Amino acid sequence: MKNINKILDILEETYPDAKCELNYTTAFELLIATILSAQCTDVRVNKVTEEMFKKYNTPEAFAKLSVEEISEEIKSCGLYKSKAQKIKETSSKICELYNGQVPDSLDELIKLPGVGRKTANVVLSNAFGEDALAVDTHVFRVANRIGMVNTTTPEKTEFPLMKVIPKKRWSHSHHLLIFHGRRICKARKPECEICPIQKYCKYYKENK
Repeated sequence: MKNINKILDILEETYPDAKCELNYTTAFELLIATILSAQCTDVRVNKVTEEMFKKYNTPEAFAKLSVEEISEEIKSCGLYKSKAQKIKETSSKICELYNGQVPDSLDELIKLPGVGRKTANVVLSNAFGEDALAVDTHVFRVANRIGMVNTTTPEKTEFPLMKVIPKKRWSHSHHLLIFHGRRICKARKPECEICPIQKYCKYYKENK
């Protein structure tokens, strides 16, 4: 797709405040918040972590808690039992293998329980300032709708998207596509009539 940079420029103008909407102060807090964000809104995660991080916000603190205690803290996040298990195991592993520090490489991050490439890339790009492209359902949907890629799942989207988006724009593109997906290019009813990139969009051209 030849207009990628133009599309990203327009989205940057449209969403000058596009950034990670999860609240965090450390790489570890972001890791936990991202694990919690699976099938849950950032707004809900922020409400939960605002209270929880006042009490526990280090791998050491979470490693000492039982799965039941963590479950109680994150109950309103959905899938809380499996998330609590992953948070407990990941915290213990960070203490045992990485001296209580979140590793700053993709290969090490994805060894942690509950951490796939998407979560790892969120942490790498936001907490460590690396060029990384995290693909969630919004990024997958919007990138395919526009015509940046033609893929069937979020998991199959990361590498094709990395090929068409310049590396220095990977991290910010993630936020731009999410903001666009939440505000205009919505899942059920995209608001094509007010979309600033409609003339470049495959979906709009096919459906207008």
